[in-house]
Amino acid sequence: MMLNSSDGIILVDKNEGETSYDVVRKAKRAFKTKKIGHAGTLDPFATGLLIILLGQGTKLSGYLMSGVKSYHATMTLGIGTDTLDRTGRIIGTTAVPDVDPEEIRCAVKGFTGDIEQTPPAYSAINIKGRRAYDLARQGIAVDLQKRMVNIRSIDVISVDLPDITFKVTCSSGTYVRTLAADIGERLGSAGHLKSLRRLSIGGFDVSSALDSRMLDAGIEDFDLAGRMISLKDALPDMKECSINHETARKVINGIRPVRDELAAGGGSMDDYAGFIKLTDGSSLVAVIEVDHMSPDDKSWLKKIRVFT
Repeated sequence: MMLNSSDGIILVDKNEGETSYDVVRKAKRAFKTKKIGHAGTLDPFATGLLIILLGQGTKLSGYLMSGVKSYHATMTLGIGTDTLDRTGRIIGTTAVPDVDPEEIRCAVKGFTGDIEQTPPAYSAINIKGRRAYDLARQGIAVDLQKRMVNIRSIDVISVDLPDITFKVTCSSGTYVRTLAADIGERLGSAGHLKSLRRLSIGGFDVSSALDSRMLDAGIEDFDLAGRMISLKDALPDMKECSINHETARKVINGIRPVRDELAAGGGSMDDYAGFIKLTDGSSLVAVIEVDHMSPDDKSWLKKIRVFT
């Protein structure tokens, strides 16, 4: 099975002032491809890891975006903004609380675990076909429902009031801007996000990323092709099941695999639950979602996404 060499992902370190789409445009020119996207938007003032999806890599968006993310963030107490970050309009000021670093660390630690968050009004959430930030800019009030997110860890790195710098590892869907405002409220103050840098998404780290400015050099002038991560390697944390060439051809031609064909790859059927990547040698054939508790083959395979 052969896939196009431009199918895969590339890790980019986005610079401040760029939109995520700015980086996508540069990658589109560099790789001379139209089929391109990204996993996980970063606001223009934010920097850090942005995963660019090329060719059939665009099919991986949902799997990559669901990964755990980590950020380095600095928030400022005493000032609230409408966007919950430093780019917004100031909507309130309060005195900076007289709290020592240990009190701050204790308050911040209280956000660990499953917490409720209300997404910012200035967010990309879709509301009846329109983005929340478009409605907010028009002064249209929107009712954004609270959602559960998970904060795996949050650690204060430094305190230099009014600024607090912390590192947070969190589930997909977490808004660090909201987290900063909520921390400020818990400390008896207003608060907004001053800076944000995304450090990792799933198993990928910004230390391995290409500076976004290098995309301007073009693929001929810089080893961009050497930075490409294959479709198979783009899902390092997903369980893998190796299938033979015959089964791979059947899957590519639209025939759903059965449990025995997966078991032939050497795994116990009890091992196969949730999302699994089916591979044939170095190629990604499909991503499937299975329920090993299902009593029959039809309901056992819930979803399949084929890569051809």
